[in-house]
Amino acid sequence: MNGVPALSHRPFVPDSATLDEFTPRAVVMGALLGMLFGASSLYLVLKVGLTVSASIPVAVIAIALFRLASKAGVRDSTILENNIVQTAGSAGESIAFGLGVTMPAILILGFDLEIARVTLVAVLGALLGILMMIPLRRTLIVARHGQLKYPEGTACAEVLKAAEISKSAQAGGSGAADSGRAGVIFLGFAIGLAYKTVNIALKGWKDVAEKVFGAPLKGGSVGAEISPELLGVGYIIGPRIASIMCAGGVLAYLLLIPLIKFFGDALSVPVAPGAKLIHDMSPNQIRGAYVLYIGAGAVAAGGVVSLARALPMIWRSLRGSLGGYGAGSVDKTGGAALRRTDQDIPMKWVLVGCLAIIIAIMLSPPLHMNLLGALLILIFGFLFSTVSSQLTGEIGSSSNPISGMTVATLLLTCLIFLVVGWTGGPYYVTALSVGAIVCIASSNAGSTSQDLKTGFLIGATPRLQQIAILAGALASAVVLGPILLKLNDAATVYVPIAQVAPGLRTDAAALSETAVLQGPQALKDSGSYRVWHKTDIAGGPAGKYLVDDSGKAVYLVDPGINGSHTARPDGTEVRKYDAPKAVLMSYIIKGILDQQLPWALVIFGVIIALVLEMANVPSLPFAVGVYLPLSSSAPIFVGGMVRWFVDRRRNKMAAYANASEEERTAAGDRSPGVLLASGYIAGGALAGILIAFSAGVLGDFDKAVTAWSAAHNPFFEGRAADLLSLLPYAALIVLLYWMGREKAAR
Repeated sequence: MNGVPALSHRPFVPDSATLDEFTPRAVVMGALLGMLFGASSLYLVLKVGLTVSASIPVAVIAIALFRLASKAGVRDSTILENNIVQTAGSAGESIAFGLGVTMPAILILGFDLEIARVTLVAVLGALLGILMMIPLRRTLIVARHGQLKYPEGTACAEVLKAAEISKSAQAGGSGAADSGRAGVIFLGFAIGLAYKTVNIALKGWKDVAEKVFGAPLKGGSVGAEISPELLGVGYIIGPRIASIMCAGGVLAYLLLIPLIKFFGDALSVPVAPGAKLIHDMSPNQIRGAYVLYIGAGAVAAGGVVSLARALPMIWRSLRGSLGGYGAGSVDKTGGAALRRTDQDIPMKWVLVGCLAIIIAIMLSPPLHMNLLGALLILIFGFLFSTVSSQLTGEIGSSSNPISGMTVATLLLTCLIFLVVGWTGGPYYVTALSVGAIVCIASSNAGSTSQDLKTGFLIGATPRLQQIAILAGALASAVVLGPILLKLNDAATVYVPIAQVAPGLRTDAAALSETAVLQGPQALKDSGSYRVWHKTDIAGGPAGKYLVDDSGKAVYLVDPGINGSHTARPDGTEVRKYDAPKAVLMSYIIKGILDQQLPWALVIFGVIIALVLEMANVPSLPFAVGVYLPLSSSAPIFVGGMVRWFVDRRRNKMAAYANASEEERTAAGDRSPGVLLASGYIAGGALAGILIAFSAGVLGDFDKAVTAWSAAHNPFFEGRAADLLSLLPYAALIVLLYWMGREKAAR
């Protein structure tokens, strides 16, 4: 199809074999696990802008659950059923990434996160990416087998094959090896869930250990959010990327903020875009007023550079893959039936589905879409779905520059809008909807290609896999929208107007939109207010206000995502979500369409990224570290260092003396440490979501527990609280190292 002969390939399950594959129990289990890992991935992307692949944990859990059910007399699963579970379950993570990267930008731009808009973007983007990838399967997966490795998909296939071999070897036995691997995930899940619950809900110890420095490093600070999920992320992504991310945080907190404090301390006037004297600003206020823009510039430049570096691969991909759209689903056997392992969803249904999605995008009022926007989605969606599928095969999902593709989409979309004169609020939403759907489509296309590679290696039926991931994507997309809104509501603070802009008023007659309080504060104020979207800073900060019928502002609505107020009027502490990449998207839209960015700070960030690239250091993870709080990147660094010690110990063993770097990396990715880290992530993130969901119901309980712990618990409050809180965290670290290390053969 593209002039590249395919390597001879014999799948694990022969084409002639007849095994149970697309069964209701496999699809349902995959959809449910996809929702679980999708929710944990959404929580992660809001906190640190990262997700990790869910395919292997889902596969291992499916194998274990089916084995346990078989002991009770239920038929055990086949390898093809387990593959359907991981295929349906993998969609949640990629959708969560796309949603978390784009949709919160609506809040940051001053609009509301409407459930209809978020759900439509998730559903339409997810389905579009899958459908656009289907015709590429024969070109990328079959014809280029041996060239495109698809590392996560290949690793998942190895897990499935190992489980099947183990079952065959222990026919009639218990499958102890696979149960043991799944037990590691469940152990990590239970520990992460319990740790986070005791830490956050019961105030067992401080959740952020920190130290603020005085002169000569005035304004500098270090801190670490001692959470299991961030530790797990660091372990999985490895020491190099974890170290680079943390280095960005060190630059921000131990150089940029102290530098701004040093030069600005003696100034008698505020420096824009800050509204206060630098002398009176805390380190976090300096970060919010200045460093965030520097970080956003660095992230944007890093995304563009990563995309530019991929241009040769993009060109090769387009040149080799475009033929797949014309011939990828054509039966060239002279009318003979296609083999089971070569059957795709028919091309006519793929085209009908894509057309229906584009029509739905145009006709959906919440998206504020027009014909030009729909055409841009079609063009960019096709381009970047193809690119994502190709790059995933070459460098894997973790290194796939989806953020850079989204940045490029928004930049080009906003520039086109600017040329035709489309500026202002409604076009913010249109541009962001284009970027969000393309982001989710390209992310899901990469995930789909990994799943189809797994299926190709084990001998699955592509058509059934494609239906499974469509079903899993639809289920996850419907669930993740409400979760995103609830996480925001639970951390939203309604700031009394006396704290931010006393006496602020507006013309109530001009306001037609009404709203009520959401989240914990709604229990004490059930009144209805008029909504005022204030766009200037006259008399008070720009933002969303709730106004009474007389025109008097009552509350400033500080969102849970990227908000700045971390305490409610009753003193209850609130943990906000930084959503670093969503902030970048909002800056791009507002900066181009309204030209309202402090460009000097943004350019400083761009130059930082370019200097790093000149030094051959990947700028994108460093830039994300500059943007994130150091307290978020520090625990990722700790997890990366644990992985470094584990890998260093393994690589010294005689069994790996002559192994290649790829073989050593693959051994690390299959280790129990990765499984335990996956459990930490899922358990800790799920606990965070459950605590956020219960915040309104348990508000009084939380306040009482906080007051008691502040008075009686030295791990939570007191001079030694920061050090004491590291003790339970150290236990997490030791257990992760202990499980990850490989015992020497005797």
